[in-house]
Amino acid sequence: MRCFPAAVDAILSPLRASSAPQPLTSRSAGARCCQSNGGASPVAVERSEVGESSAPSVAALGSGAVSARCGRRLSAPSHSSGRRAFRFVRESRPLAAWRSGREQLWAGDVALRDTVRVPEMTTITSLRGHTEVVHTRRTEAHDVSAFVGLFTHFTEDIFGRIDVAYLLEKSTFALTLCNEKDEAIAHAIFLDYPNWNITDQSDWESFLNKNYVNNKCTPLNTLFMHLFVAKEEYAAGCSQEIVRRAFIAIPELQFILLFIPADENLEPGLDSVFEKMTTAPGSTVAKTFTLLVCPRHPYHPQLHVRKARLEDYDDLMPIWTRQSEILKETYSEYFLADIIARQDEENQAVVCEDGGTAVGFMSLCSQVDVSLFHESFDLRLFHGLCKPHPEDILRVPKEPSIPEDEDKSNQKSQEAETVSSQNLDDISDEDAAVQKDGVITISHTKLPLDDVIHADFHASATSLLEVEEKDTFHPVYRGASNAFCIRLFCINEKYETRSLDFLHYVFKLFPDGTPVQAFVAEVLDQIVGISVVRDEMDTVYIQTHYNIEDFIHFNDYQQEEHGELYHFVLNPIFRHYTKHFLKEILRLAHKSSLYYPIYPQYVEGKFQNPFAHSLTSALHYMVPVRPRRQIVYPLEELGINAPSEQVSKDQPRYALNHINRKLIMESKVSVNSRIVVVGASDVGISFLETLVFCPHLKFNNLTLISTHGLPGKDLPGSKHRRFLINSHCFNDEDYAQMSLCSWVNVVVGKMTGINRSAKYVVVSNERKVPYDYLILCTGQNYQVPSPTGADTSKLPTNREAISKWPQRYTGKIPSNHFILNDDQDCLKAMDWLKENFISSKGNVIVYGNTIDIYTTVETFLSLGIDGSRIHLVQPPLSSNVTCLNNNEIESAVQEALSEAGVSVYYDSILAQWGKGDDPDLITCAAFTTNTKPFQLQCSAFFSFACKRVDYETFKAINDACLVFDGKLVIDTEFHTNDVSIRAAGPLTKYSRKYYADEWTHSNFNSKEIGFELAASMLSLFDPTSQPLTKPPEGMDNLIPMYKGCKIQGGVLPRGYNYLHISKPEVPVSLDLVLALSDHGTEFITGKARDGNYFRMHINKYSMVDSITCFSKEPFPVSNYICLYGQHERLLNDLYYRWNEGQITDLYSYFREPWSMAIYHDRFIDLKKELRQILLPEQVPPERQTEDSPLPPLPAGPAVRYLLRHGAQLPMYARGHPKKEKSEHLEMGRGGSGVRPQRQEAMVCQLLTSPRMEKKRNNSSAGSHASGEWQIGDKSSYKLPVEARRKRINTCRFRACTC
Repeated sequence: MRCFPAAVDAILSPLRASSAPQPLTSRSAGARCCQSNGGASPVAVERSEVGESSAPSVAALGSGAVSARCGRRLSAPSHSSGRRAFRFVRESRPLAAWRSGREQLWAGDVALRDTVRVPEMTTITSLRGHTEVVHTRRTEAHDVSAFVGLFTHFTEDIFGRIDVAYLLEKSTFALTLCNEKDEAIAHAIFLDYPNWNITDQSDWESFLNKNYVNNKCTPLNTLFMHLFVAKEEYAAGCSQEIVRRAFIAIPELQFILLFIPADENLEPGLDSVFEKMTTAPGSTVAKTFTLLVCPRHPYHPQLHVRKARLEDYDDLMPIWTRQSEILKETYSEYFLADIIARQDEENQAVVCEDGGTAVGFMSLCSQVDVSLFHESFDLRLFHGLCKPHPEDILRVPKEPSIPEDEDKSNQKSQEAETVSSQNLDDISDEDAAVQKDGVITISHTKLPLDDVIHADFHASATSLLEVEEKDTFHPVYRGASNAFCIRLFCINEKYETRSLDFLHYVFKLFPDGTPVQAFVAEVLDQIVGISVVRDEMDTVYIQTHYNIEDFIHFNDYQQEEHGELYHFVLNPIFRHYTKHFLKEILRLAHKSSLYYPIYPQYVEGKFQNPFAHSLTSALHYMVPVRPRRQIVYPLEELGINAPSEQVSKDQPRYALNHINRKLIMESKVSVNSRIVVVGASDVGISFLETLVFCPHLKFNNLTLISTHGLPGKDLPGSKHRRFLINSHCFNDEDYAQMSLCSWVNVVVGKMTGINRSAKYVVVSNERKVPYDYLILCTGQNYQVPSPTGADTSKLPTNREAISKWPQRYTGKIPSNHFILNDDQDCLKAMDWLKENFISSKGNVIVYGNTIDIYTTVETFLSLGIDGSRIHLVQPPLSSNVTCLNNNEIESAVQEALSEAGVSVYYDSILAQWGKGDDPDLITCAAFTTNTKPFQLQCSAFFSFACKRVDYETFKAINDACLVFDGKLVIDTEFHTNDVSIRAAGPLTKYSRKYYADEWTHSNFNSKEIGFELAASMLSLFDPTSQPLTKPPEGMDNLIPMYKGCKIQGGVLPRGYNYLHISKPEVPVSLDLVLALSDHGTEFITGKARDGNYFRMHINKYSMVDSITCFSKEPFPVSNYICLYGQHERLLNDLYYRWNEGQITDLYSYFREPWSMAIYHDRFIDLKKELRQILLPEQVPPERQTEDSPLPPLPAGPAVRYLLRHGAQLPMYARGHPKKEKSEHLEMGRGGSGVRPQRQEAMVCQLLTSPRMEKKRNNSSAGSHASGEWQIGDKSSYKLPVEARRKRINTCRFRACTC
């Protein structure tokens, strides 16, 4: 694993573009650009009003001279001599940097540490001489109470009246100082605007320039302290340590500012940190406020960088050895000394030092083979990493034969987007730019937002797409290489956040040209960065459909603080300024939160081509937001009590990415380990999903190898998906809301080899994909059946043929033979049927005995194929468990097949298939049975008979010497016999040492398996994860039993919608299960033949164990999945209502309003809260008496739950916050009559024993299964103490098992 330090990774991602070290400033439109030192050109961020949105933020760069409107093509800055300096205190930290003359930097092999970060401990001393060992961490929401506890009388005087929770939520940066007992002794909160309402937050920079002398503060290098509290005796030491850690954590930070009222003195502790800034002559601000500043230099200064000398070897060697043992083993111990000694004009070595001691090293080389990069990267915006040359070919040559008018109309689609030194067309008068002091400022414009986005941007994107896909034009560069690379780099981890200090010195070593830098800039008429932000009007939809509250407290944000990043384009040369650009967007637009949606590829009108993607760089700094499971509402039944349209509306799903003020300065742990996943199965997708949605980890090298790439590329509801049964692990909406294509590299092909020693996978016998960790989850696939070859003329039976069945087929696969394993196979078969079969008169044979044969037959019938042309041939079963495992449903399916005219053949084995004039087609097929063989004419053959590990996969595994015993052998932690290779899913089986051959991953939910696989690996990459606890002695030889349910769903013949939800188990015939004495209770309504069959099994612990639905009408599958594992009392007292005859249709019962809370994705949180409240309050059975009070009804959590999620659950009564009894409940949107009787207690019944009524039953007394006890509102009888004990004991046990 190679985890880059946070600050280093910010400047060293592959081919990340940024300009040479230059300072940068920001301002709103209309304000004057501040003059830079030495008369150099400043850089400005401007804001223009476009329609209802904040539109293009632009800036000015150095000495270019090209004009461009929003969305036009970009060309490079024009070249000029003379060094340019910008108005900033410190310079930036680029990786790939563009120079004005022209030099670029590219990061190659970099040696960095692979260690887990340990909090740095520091000792501070109190006023009385006591010492404390402390460490610093980011402040979290639960620290608010500790904040308030440290307030003194100085706090309000200095910082004003503060809502700490609100301030912390909106903070840019917050730190907490803890002692060895992890007790907070100091806190500080920083934001990027002044702590008093002195000036508008978007205009504080000009305010400081006007009122203070020698001001060098800019939005890039400055934060404001909004709150500081500490234990009084340690205040001085805490303040110094907190500002020191702030400067360490934020490399760009140079100044911390603090405004205090003019008549107040700084509280003790801070007075040693801050110094007063001098006001400008004539300024009146000093009469009301005093500005204090804390500079970086006294606490964490920039490092001195110089050329390396041989005497630095002794200082560098310990760092080198600790961080890169591999390089030391590969080369020699004196390899570092050789690099230092052999410096010349092309090879340079530099060090950074602190106090005369070298603490970091960098080796550079100016010889770069740019042709190698041209083969793999689009370098047009970098001018190909080459110096400009007169013979460069930067545009697509125009066709001379095209008429002039047509040529003009097609100009946009004919020209490639390139980096060029030529001027673009002049902009219109409406967008005219005014030049002043070498800076171009775009004037305010009033344009409809759609015009900006869909005209200019769409035209540009379409142009790029057409050129890339049709012409595949690549520019030709004649100039010499204009880049240099970092070959080796290491630094003491104590100084890693100062890694950027190297780059200021590095560019001086290769002085061919003057560095030029810009940030979201218009370079004298040329736009290099643009962002369009509009108000986010759909905040309710975002809150109810995405887990956005994992990152923000939604109630602390006003509607206008949410913005949508409608468009974001930043020249990759300046990519390392993306975080600053986003921070400035939030400040200038008065936003606290930004969202960016990514629509799936099939959504028309959305840019999906990589050239047209509007967020290539900012996405790197945003966090993907997990989607939330949605309730499928019965809108007609709910009527006026249905949720609002904002919640229930049906709109195209998208993947949501998010950034806010707090996250801007949050650094992610970069994981550069090459993780290769083979197989786009449910397990593989779940594994990738889990890694991608880790918000504090950034996996840079995730690769998926799949035969057909990522799933979910087809339009929702496509008919070809009905061929196969659905596992309901992922659906079309899930794929759209994950957008794995944004984070995962996809290699299309099949794994044909594994080289364990060299660590690479061979794909389709051609490509090599290297890995550090290989994840195998290909699953099992249907295979081509091999005919037994029995001579049907001799009338053989299955007894003679069974010894040769099944075998692997090795011949050429006929073109009309189909095996369906994924959506792409189904689409291919569907297209073939429409083109070659539906209009013909031949027969189709469906061969197999899995449930997929029934869904396939139903798909044929839905396509209009007559049932008489369909022949369903079923081979002998390998066990007594059928695919449907339900006699009533099987009878209904067989009756539907008979009515449709489908011929069904049982216990038939494929003996031969005949070929006519065309050797590539199957024209007939012969089968043996238990009596006599038969033959069928065949125009298409669909096989579902043999499902096992693919042969190419088996061969790759076997040749790699991985243990294979019918399946790939793993242990309980997913390990194979290679520590770098893990596997999961139906491909695998447990080692025989566990004595559990009947249990494999096939028995469990594939999505849960993928999640557990990812969780088992996160400890390798996540420095914050807790070490895995070892199992108790004697338990390490037990296999894990996962709890998620197994699901099968699809459409069976006659259009029956089928769903089966069951616990993980070894398949057993349902007839045998029903005969068990402890089976539990079956609830069945309707009949399969009538198409309204609903079966629910409640086990002996009163938990929902399985659900089977068989209906002519569609039903909400996701709702029914939520019922699995619930206690029957949560289902509105199902036992009682069933025994009282109140339930005649379970479909209607689970559409009633009371059930909506169970389908809510936060319902599990309510159960946990109730469990924590009630379990400690239960009285032990031995201490219970007849008069013992029963546990109270915890209405408080239930009411809070309903209030918190009122947008999704408006059909429930809503309680007043201070009134928890049912008489104080008021009805929601519907007014009254919405809930069943006693519904307010329903959400609390899982762990409670409320007062009960005793109902006599003529058949048996005291039988819970017969419905003797029910939850009631009043106590009609005093129960015997034995009965009370029994009831409470039962409740306690159920609480533990839920």
